[in-house]
Amino acid sequence: MTSKDPPTQPQSQPINLSTLPIPQLTSIKNQLTQELQHLTTSFTQLRTAQAKFRDCIKSVRDGIEKGANKAEGASKPILVPLTPSLYVPGTLASSETVLVDIGTGFYVEKTPPAARQFYTAKLEELGKNLKDLETIVQGKQGNLTVVEDGMWRIYSTSEKG
Repeated sequence: MTSKDPPTQPQSQPINLSTLPIPQLTSIKNQLTQELQHLTTSFTQLRTAQAKFRDCIKSVRDGIEKGANKAEGASKPILVPLTPSLYVPGTLASSETVLVDIGTGFYVEKTPPAARQFYTAKLEELGKNLKDLETIVQGKQGNLTVVEDGMWRIYSTSEKG
């Protein structure tokens, strides 16, 4: 192997499920079920984050950019979200810049178009992550089905014998 050759990845070998004992198959099934639950929870959380970014884009577009074109300008009354279900009345101090939560409690001042661009990029990144996660979930679901079918075959052959 020369230094230009790519490193070889170890290949996973298929396992004949009929050779594994039932307790080991049950353990594998339980592990796959737990992984699927975790991945499904992550998928739901990513979908929720995606919806929040869409709301941010809509808020900037409809609440700030459209409001800035009107004569009322910065004195436009708005509702400020404190929680997803609690809003308080407020007044728009400036339509020139907005504060953007860039994560872990840090906020950056951006122009409305730059804020929309930031949220759009985050939305696209989440979309890619969701596609990748969906592929992983489908693979794990397929593995779980194979293990369950293997267990069913072992149970049915042991009942006949």
